[in-house]
Amino acid sequence: MLRNESVAVEAAFSGTRADDLQFLLRNAQNEAQLAKLSLPVRLALLVAGTTLPLIVFAVGIVVHDYSQDRKEATQRVLETVRSVRFTLDAEIRRMTGGLQVLALTNALRNGDFKDFRGMADGFLEQYGKDGVILVSDRNAQILFSSLAADEEDLPARNNREIVQRVFLTKQPQYTGLFTGAVKKKPIIAVDVPVLGDGEVIYDASFSPPLEVFQNMIQKQRPGSDWTISLLDGDGVVFARIPNPEGTIGKRGSDSLLAATSTTTEATLVTTSLEGSPLITAFSRSPLTGWTVAAGISESSLVAPLWRYLAITSVIGAMLLMVGLAFAVRMATTIARAETLHDLLIEELNHRVKNTLAILQAIAVQTFRSATRAEREKFEGRLGALAEAHNLLSEEKWRGSGLQDVLERVLQPYLLTNPERIRMFGPKVPLSPRIAVVLSMIVHEIATNAAKYGALSNDTGVVTLDWEVIDEGAGPMLRLIWTETGGPPVTAPVQRGFGSRLIERSARDQLGGEATVDFLPRGVVCTVTCALKD
Repeated sequence: MLRNESVAVEAAFSGTRADDLQFLLRNAQNEAQLAKLSLPVRLALLVAGTTLPLIVFAVGIVVHDYSQDRKEATQRVLETVRSVRFTLDAEIRRMTGGLQVLALTNALRNGDFKDFRGMADGFLEQYGKDGVILVSDRNAQILFSSLAADEEDLPARNNREIVQRVFLTKQPQYTGLFTGAVKKKPIIAVDVPVLGDGEVIYDASFSPPLEVFQNMIQKQRPGSDWTISLLDGDGVVFARIPNPEGTIGKRGSDSLLAATSTTTEATLVTTSLEGSPLITAFSRSPLTGWTVAAGISESSLVAPLWRYLAITSVIGAMLLMVGLAFAVRMATTIARAETLHDLLIEELNHRVKNTLAILQAIAVQTFRSATRAEREKFEGRLGALAEAHNLLSEEKWRGSGLQDVLERVLQPYLLTNPERIRMFGPKVPLSPRIAVVLSMIVHEIATNAAKYGALSNDTGVVTLDWEVIDEGAGPMLRLIWTETGGPPVTAPVQRGFGSRLIERSARDQLGGEATVDFLPRGVVCTVTCALKD
């Protein structure tokens, strides 16, 4: 059972390590792809990343304004429809009231149509010459016509059902569009009962000129992109703007009639009789049963939308092009500066390497009589200086990370036995000067460990811990070198050049200090330095 648990734990640990490895690989791939992008491409992406959101934001504002304009237009259409309907009802009430006054005259009640004609003509003067007053009996036979001087040989009314309804209800009635028996053209009529002794004796009918309604909606029309129609109870148009000649007598559009059949007032999108999309509102009169419909062309709202979108797109494209051109120009300037910088760095590297080579040759000639150990010690120090220089050259003298410096100095030991050197600490960026000095100090410590300490046998282990501490003068780096598992440690009788090099470098060049403790379990070296260059 313990074996199974051990296997399970090991499998879980392996899976976790595999997940971590995949995550690191993905991050490395992303960083590699980003590193492949050239400077002009990066600047172009920066410009596009800042300009395109502004363009999208501007487009969003335009679309939002269009939505608000559409809501306001819908409300304005509904208010216009209501206004036209109120005006229409007021005019119809005025016609009905005037006709009812005529119906109360004794001349009409007594059938004295000669005396009644003068009264009828006076009523018709306010509506123009095309208005007609008819008086009919119960059988819809016309007894009086304002157009005919002789009451004989008059035809019967074409809309008998309205006459019958007047006699039945004793209330005013309002017809739909029909062809008049006297005028022989489409008309609408207002019919009122003529009462005698409480009973209906005649039907008095008034057919106003259709131009009255046409003029009414013309005055109420807000603009040339508006369509206003008056429809009778059957959905037939009897007044309309625009194109009255081609639409009067026709039924309204199917989409409008479908809506009017279910409700008395609404707003919707319809198609006009000419095929144009409209934002429409309608309202049915409770007095006459007629419907007032008005609509504004959608193109009048969409056209500004496209215009603003085009303007926004053009301005956005211009800004994007200017930004890209500026990015390319800046990239070219920066690339030239970087090329010159790289050229100077390469020249400096070349000269420093030549200087180090000459210095090494001079040392070989100077130390010809010295022992092999002394020559190797000097060449090791010179090599540490060269490795630090190489690392900074790779970073173009921008500085380097602490762990990179340590790994470069300790590379000979890490290649053979990496598990014997352990490093723990946060990422700490170092300036070029601090990186060079620290590399020399760590080289001296590692050299001593390889000769006398934990790295001189097969079991010793070196642990490197570092941390950043906040002192009053600024952040300080504390680096601790701890050796364990090496040969027994004894304190030296006298300090050598390496110890003096470590202490003086830490004090004079790093603004800190270095201490070496020769503990029985192993040497512990602590180096502190100021990170502020």
